[in-house]
Amino acid sequence: MEKRQAEILAPAGSWASMKAAVAAGADAVYMGGTRFGARAYADNPDEKGLLEAIDYVHLHGRRLYMTVNTLFKESELKELVEYMTPYYEQGLDGVIVQDLGALRIMKENFPGLELHASTQMTITSVYGARMLKDYGCSRVVTSREMSLDEIRRVHQEVDVEIESFVHGALCYCYSGQCLMSSLIGGRSGNRGRCAQPCRLPYRVYEGQAGQGKSPAINRENEKYVLSLKDLCTLDILPDILEAGVYSLKIEGRMKSPRYTAGVVSIYRKYVDHYLTQGREGWHVGPDDRKMLLDLFDRGGFTSGYYEEHNGRDMVALKEKPEFREGNQKLFDYLDRTYVEAELKEPVRGHVILETGKPSVMTLSCSGAEVTVKGQAPQAAQKQPMTEEKVLKQLNKTGNTPFIFEHLSAELKGEMFLPVQALNELRRSGLEALESAMLKLYRVGRVLEDGGDKAQPVMPDDMGAIQTAQPSAAAQTAQPSAAAQTAQSSATVQSAQPSAAPASRHPAVPFTLTVSVEEPCQLEPVLRQKDVSAVYLDADGFAPSSWKDIADRCHAAGKTCYLALPHIFRDHALKFFKDSQSLLENAGFDGVLVRALEEIQWLEDNRISLPFITDASVYAWNSGTLEELASKNPLAVTMPWELNSREMGPVVLACSKADIPGELVVYGHAPMMVSAQCITRTVKSCTHKRGLLMLKDRTGAMLPVKNHCRFCYNTIYNPSPVSLLGSEDLIRRMGLARIRLQFTVEDAQQTGKVLEAFSSSFLRGEMKEPPFKDFTRGHFKRGVE
Repeated sequence: MEKRQAEILAPAGSWASMKAAVAAGADAVYMGGTRFGARAYADNPDEKGLLEAIDYVHLHGRRLYMTVNTLFKESELKELVEYMTPYYEQGLDGVIVQDLGALRIMKENFPGLELHASTQMTITSVYGARMLKDYGCSRVVTSREMSLDEIRRVHQEVDVEIESFVHGALCYCYSGQCLMSSLIGGRSGNRGRCAQPCRLPYRVYEGQAGQGKSPAINRENEKYVLSLKDLCTLDILPDILEAGVYSLKIEGRMKSPRYTAGVVSIYRKYVDHYLTQGREGWHVGPDDRKMLLDLFDRGGFTSGYYEEHNGRDMVALKEKPEFREGNQKLFDYLDRTYVEAELKEPVRGHVILETGKPSVMTLSCSGAEVTVKGQAPQAAQKQPMTEEKVLKQLNKTGNTPFIFEHLSAELKGEMFLPVQALNELRRSGLEALESAMLKLYRVGRVLEDGGDKAQPVMPDDMGAIQTAQPSAAAQTAQPSAAAQTAQSSATVQSAQPSAAPASRHPAVPFTLTVSVEEPCQLEPVLRQKDVSAVYLDADGFAPSSWKDIADRCHAAGKTCYLALPHIFRDHALKFFKDSQSLLENAGFDGVLVRALEEIQWLEDNRISLPFITDASVYAWNSGTLEELASKNPLAVTMPWELNSREMGPVVLACSKADIPGELVVYGHAPMMVSAQCITRTVKSCTHKRGLLMLKDRTGAMLPVKNHCRFCYNTIYNPSPVSLLGSEDLIRRMGLARIRLQFTVEDAQQTGKVLEAFSSSFLRGEMKEPPFKDFTRGHFKRGVE
């Protein structure tokens, strides 16, 4: 179908919301099915309901994009083709995807289906957009944190459609980088089950000393430091469109049909104004703004990140009132006008009735035209039919999705045709017209394979948990003499370390790698002979020190890698442009990539350093691993949210691709990575790295670090992950590279942890853990 100049994209968490969105003027809706959507708790339709929704939007000239925007476990990936086939054959317009393995399967099995890269992919730059275009995406959904300038550059440099959020809730964390709900209660945002812990109150304390003893630095009535106001961009809508955004996305699949209708109707009004009159007379009426606030108000609106990087004015801070009287007059209007509306498409028709010949009806609507034949009129014995009576009867379209805007009749001779025959002629005509209109969306979509459904194109032996054999890459990834890769032929039998069978093969030493964020952590690492590789955080260590530290690592028999930032936006681009010669001449053995788009940046800028992917570059399944393998990483780090059994197929795929897998066995997991800065919110911007502590309602203290070079915050899990005691299972899984990840530890604690883990994993000497509180993370339990 012909595309509009701009697209208003509405949320549809239910059938009722979908109809309300269409009635209010949405050009497209995004909707989830029963599985794999980032809103698992929405009133998502079953297969029959979603198929009917696809037909409904198409009959009214709109589009439907299906959300398949979660990360996939191996067993789920095998079910994806069967799950998607009915929707594809029905004419689904596009699919929104987060997982690279799922994206690959969609591309190979569903030709012609638009692939949209979800905001969950954390696309923040030209490099991310270019990479996803190369992977087959025709559209990228930008991170909510991107500025207008960043979006404009994507529009100018990458031939993809841009979809950006213009209204609704804002996540505190970069989408796709939030593990907070997952680590606290097992409800993963990457699986559509976020429990929204960011909407809870927190007290903020200075530094590590803030264990509840020192006074909080945020005011008593401003405890909602992670709760952002809702986005509303009416004032800057022309700027957004002129920056190159094609699809204007409204958030709200968990909200009511009434909310959807109201928000869509307002944005329809202003988008139409811009498309017809441009900026002339642009003014947002106070009544329209009030209507949006009446529909949902979390403490006022913000225009978001389009014009500023972060700010206190974006944060709700104060508690939302428990009760606020609703605008019933508005609600009734929206229900009556949109929610309960029955849309009808205008049809043009012509009927020819001639005695003794089959009656003929020709109908046309939205580019489709059909002709049907019916019962032949007989010569009139008494009173002949009139044109007026024929048209009156045929105009009764009833509960069909059509209404005649023009209908003519041509009667040849004096005749009679029963009312039932006229009704049947109209019914068959409108059914044929509906079928023809829907067929326009389904052309070439039916999959054929000997009469059966198409067989999925999948990675070889996907899903089998087999022996993870040592790879050549595993032997060469760490040039140091201490670097060895473990071999294991035992099958993973249990997700519980204590229940795993004993290893039947001699243990091969683990390769111990260490990442450090603070200079004080470096000296204990250099002194520890068992460490084979050091990952140096780019924010914590100045470029002027890189060469000296790399030389010291090499002198100590260790390889040295630079850990790139978790977020790779303008701050990072400028930093590395200014420091590129220092990076290339420091003598690093490679880099640790923490964002998918950094791989593209390395390639585009011809920086010939090998790379290792971190846990934040999600490799949940063998399909994703094979996509990453095509970029030739030195190693791939296992994700935080898979349990030991679920990692099996990924480890196997690593072995087949000759790429060692790496597992973080100690460290405070990053729960949130945010463009917001808590220091700036509760005090003011210091432009200095520092540490704050968030105290939640349970008394837990969450460390928060501001990474000023790249202007983002990281909130860490209060208890470190520790896999002490799981050594045998990790060996049998085929994971020989293990990492200790130091973030907020001081030098003394760093040394103690190093000694405990090297003794246990490398020498088989069990020592008392040098910490009281710890968690196994998801290594045993996994996520839903």
